Amino acid sequence: MSVSTAAADQSVCAPLPVLGRDVTVPLVTGGEVSYAALDYAASAPALQRVWDDVAAYAPYYGSVHRGAGYLSQLSTDLFENSRVTVAEFLDCRPGDQVVFTRSTTDSLNLLAAALPANCQVFVFETEHHASLLPWRDARVTYLNAPRTPAQAVATLERALADRDPYGPALVCVTGASNVTGELWPVKELAAAAHAHGARIVLDAAQLAPHHPVSVRELDVDWVAFSGHKLYAPFGSGVLAGRADWLQGAEPYLAGGGASKKVARRTDGGVDVEWHTTAARHEAGSPNVIGVYSIASACKALTEAGFDTLVEREQRLIATVREGLAEVPEVKVLSLFGDQAPRVGVISFVVEGWNSSHFAAALSAEYGIGVRDGLFCAHPLVRTLLGSDPQQIGECGAPEAEPGEIPQPSAGGTPISLRSLNAIRVSFGAGTPDEHVERFVRAVKELVRDGAQWKYRTEDGRCVPDRG
Repeated sequence: MSVSTAAADQSVCAPLPVLGRDVTVPLVTGGEVSYAALDYAASAPALQRVWDDVAAYAPYYGSVHRGAGYLSQLSTDLFENSRVTVAEFLDCRPGDQVVFTRSTTDSLNLLAAALPANCQVFVFETEHHASLLPWRDARVTYLNAPRTPAQAVATLERALADRDPYGPALVCVTGASNVTGELWPVKELAAAAHAHGARIVLDAAQLAPHHPVSVRELDVDWVAFSGHKLYAPFGSGVLAGRADWLQGAEPYLAGGGASKKVARRTDGGVDVEWHTTAARHEAGSPNVIGVYSIASACKALTEAGFDTLVEREQRLIATVREGLAEVPEVKVLSLFGDQAPRVGVISFVVEGWNSSHFAAALSAEYGIGVRDGLFCAHPLVRTLLGSDPQQIGECGAPEAEPGEIPQPSAGGTPISLRSLNAIRVSFGAGTPDEHVERFVRAVKELVRDGAQWKYRTEDGRCVPDRG
């Protein structure tokens, strides 16, 4: 291989530049180390491209849809062009609407508020709370956790076959699990939904940062995702899809921007004509910075090429999974099995370790940031762990009195302690190879040698005991 070819390959395989890549953090054992951010599934760092685009626009910031001045007009154009960019990123159909929200949770609550009367909702118990909980005013059927993609489709088909064939129905499903990283058979589930006269919304919060999402190809009716997981952490989200239910619903928020015309009545009340465009559900001054950052991230990921990004991520996944497989005390959590396709999200437990303790040691002694708990997917994690809900606090940490946490003994003979929660490592387009390699090395060392520091439980969390 020539020098030029080698350099080109290295460039193709390099992680995308993100903020925080040069941040160093102190270790309890002394010194500092570059921070390994391996909690992308919660919030991914901002792409440098996104930050630069936002910084370049910031001096020109102005009101959107509300001013005649140059900066207001520029900001309005930026906002509406971002809507076009997102529609192209999602491969939306003609007539689909792109509504800007605060997050995936906000998007799905908006859709829940727009459901037709007497709508029945079908949702697997394996969903993230963002897609499990918004349907309070609908008739909800919770489907049991499937153990194969085919079983997921069969379970949905049976449930839909028993529904009222004349009433509206909606299926809500994730694209990639925020616990196991496994990909769900979205296209097949969409076909099953439509065959039984139902619609389907895709929670793409964990899918969109890792894989292309085509509304047209998957044939979903709506898709929701968050900017802060798509390398655009500025407080915006997206609900994109069919316009009719959205146009027929009362505005999600009442106020300026959602209203097209307001007139006072002689009886002292007001008559309101609401917009029928996406603005109907975007009342108030919009988060133009957040919206522009999502559009910037969409462009950056498209230009980088998902084929390249997926190929590199699969290599990182293999590094982590193969490394964890070498540690007998580690159990990786899975619904669909080892061969299931997945994104860079892996959850596991370590025999003899409280997961909060293990995660705290990774942070304090190795500078590695992961997450422990139930990951806002309590039913799924409890199913995978076989744990008792009564033993677990709201955030997934075991209920324990303040005090020193027992240290697993070194030499591969850990104390007996059932895991009440799990550890999640997650990564993506901005993750350097060294971060996942350090993580694997740290897991092996902690299991073999134990933690070097003492830890305490304070306010339900495990923290280093600083004496």
